[in-house]
Amino acid sequence: MNTVIQVVKHLTPGMVGMAALNIQQFSALRQKRFIVCLEGTMSESLERWPYLKQVIDKLIFLDAASETTASVIRTLVRLFRTYHAGVVHTHQSTALYQAGIAARLAGVSTLIHSEHDNWLEEEPKHPRLMKMALSCIHPVMVTSGSRMNDRLQTSLHRRDITTIPYGVDTQRFQPGNQSMARLRLGLPTGAKIIGTAGRLIPEKRHHLLIHALSHLPENVHLTLAGEGALAQTLHMLAIKLSLSHRVHFMGHVGNMPEFYQALDLFCITSDAEDYPVSPLEAQACGIPAALTDMGACSDVLCPFNGIPLNTGDERTLIYQIHTALLKKPGISPRRHILQHHDVRTMAEAYDALCYSENPPAVDNHQHAANPAPRPKCHYTLPNKPR
Repeated sequence: MNTVIQVVKHLTPGMVGMAALNIQQFSALRQKRFIVCLEGTMSESLERWPYLKQVIDKLIFLDAASETTASVIRTLVRLFRTYHAGVVHTHQSTALYQAGIAARLAGVSTLIHSEHDNWLEEEPKHPRLMKMALSCIHPVMVTSGSRMNDRLQTSLHRRDITTIPYGVDTQRFQPGNQSMARLRLGLPTGAKIIGTAGRLIPEKRHHLLIHALSHLPENVHLTLAGEGALAQTLHMLAIKLSLSHRVHFMGHVGNMPEFYQALDLFCITSDAEDYPVSPLEAQACGIPAALTDMGACSDVLCPFNGIPLNTGDERTLIYQIHTALLKKPGISPRRHILQHHDVRTMAEAYDALCYSENPPAVDNHQHAANPAPRPKCHYTLPNKPR
């Protein structure tokens, strides 16, 4: 059974990084999988994302930001040959352009490419470059959602794009005791709490939720998980609107399942979203979500109780949030996440793509007891290959 190598540009706790890490951790073939990061070093990545320590022996950092494209491709060709790569799985277009060419030069039999972001509007040149790359490299093309799939099919004039929905760890993100979660987080136990998670930056438009809160009943509170450049500005806005006692800035939250469990409603009011992961995590914890109706948000909303928000009109936004808070619990959104967005289902689907022609028989118990030895080669961690 040949090695599977995933390639990313950066390894950070965003959508792309989480997708690569989850596929690595939950694949039945994980002992024969590695992740190559084109830019950055291991020490830098571990500082930003300590969670990577769990797979540190499966990470390879090239630190190639200052190198030419030709040099990076040569390095990748040597790496793929040394590791006997049978499958190369690239995430995002930058990785495809370099690792895709290297995979073909190295004689790799299977190439998979995943697009996770909605870059079509922001990068009008990308469709042309992508068409050229696809015509030369011929990877299996995968997207995370049906809306993105439709847009890529139209832009790239392709009808062979596979959709594998992004999945979250439903064993980690699951319903819990709301009162206990609030007590541990220092949140009011008798209030209705709206929550959101993400960087405090202009694109997230947290100010819309704070303004909406000023028109909602006194027992409705807002809690924000995350840090960012607008933290002070948002603090001042809450004070200006006399809402400082109802807006709770949590900063970095280490236990996100507990944060979601404390909520009554999870909201996102961003003006740009590609494929948000936090709503999947919240809904896996049984919390209904209300999201900006743009990007791939419709792909992650539970069809039974999810709410596409109209953020263009403040009165409509206030009404939608208030109605969602008053709505009696019905079918839990967790059921939808279990059926369509479980990380194990996602990893299994990628495993099937890797070995679609000759799938290996994997004994998980034996595999865990006798992990495959790491290939011996001149590539060392955390240094880049020579």
